[in-house]
Amino acid sequence: MDTCRIPENASKCSGNTMECFMVLSTQAQKISIGILCGLFGTMCVFENSLVLYLIFSSPGLRKKPSYLFIGSLALADILASIIFVCSFVNFHVFNKAGFSKEVFLLQLGGVNTSFSASLSSLLLTALDRYISISRPSEYKLLMTRKRAWTALAVLWVTCATIAYLPLLGWNCCVLDSACSELFPFVDDNYLSGWICFTVVLLGCIIYAYTHVLWRARQHVAYMEKHQAQVGKQNTRMRMDVMLAKTLVMVLAVLTLCWSPVLVLMIYSIFARLSDHLRKVFAFCSTLCLLNSMVNPIIYALRSKELFSSLRRVFSHFRRQLKASEESPEAESTHKSSVIET
Repeated sequence: MDTCRIPENASKCSGNTMECFMVLSTQAQKISIGILCGLFGTMCVFENSLVLYLIFSSPGLRKKPSYLFIGSLALADILASIIFVCSFVNFHVFNKAGFSKEVFLLQLGGVNTSFSASLSSLLLTALDRYISISRPSEYKLLMTRKRAWTALAVLWVTCATIAYLPLLGWNCCVLDSACSELFPFVDDNYLSGWICFTVVLLGCIIYAYTHVLWRARQHVAYMEKHQAQVGKQNTRMRMDVMLAKTLVMVLAVLTLCWSPVLVLMIYSIFARLSDHLRKVFAFCSTLCLLNSMVNPIIYALRSKELFSSLRRVFSHFRRQLKASEESPEAESTHKSSVIET
């Protein structure tokens, strides 16, 4: 077992070392992880797919940069859920480690790309709200659809490039450097860099939302002072305040779900993790799925436009279902009348 201490034996990067990262020792732990991943992953894919459908099936929503960024967030959460659940369950529950280093780093890169894109999409959404509230008169000129699509393209390319650096050569096997205790083949320096990248993203999001919330409170005070002025500007202000509060809730959930994972990652760089802490990290990783599952629920409950679109979809579905149930009865009634005649 001592040969599995990757940071102390960085040069031992054979396929057998992957078994050292399979930390779930009992059947109950594996079943628990499997149930959590299956439940969170399935709900996440369903909910975020519904959000994407609501956005891109509505001409009014898909033209707005705000909802393009939310759509990017939903897409990132879908990809993260699928890739994470498949690779995580396959590795920790079924203990399959027969794949090569390249395949593992490819899967890890997909998970990192998706989760990084999720955070980056939240950052773009925060900046969008920042501009909307700080400079409302210039918002449509500053935040166009073309700029929104360009920002999303840069976002995804940047996240993918950073996530796949280990596959491109920045790993402890190629560099013969200290490996992480949490991820096979991952260099400790790369993990430190990825953590810094994530913390910077969170810091920028927190700063932007703090300003948005401050301006939102100013708007609330303004509307209370000028209640007699009912017009388009006040309506826009109410929408900005509602969306700002919604995104602050998203950020709070994001922080609660990601904090345990980031804390353990940072701790692993400076100290050796016990087997117990590595098991805790495995379970805390499922909180990332929980975050992706909760986001669409917040949109549906807080965004009036998305909620209205959802109600229209359900109303249309009920009408179709009612029509399909009534059609056989109508047909049988018609046949009986013909027979009587």
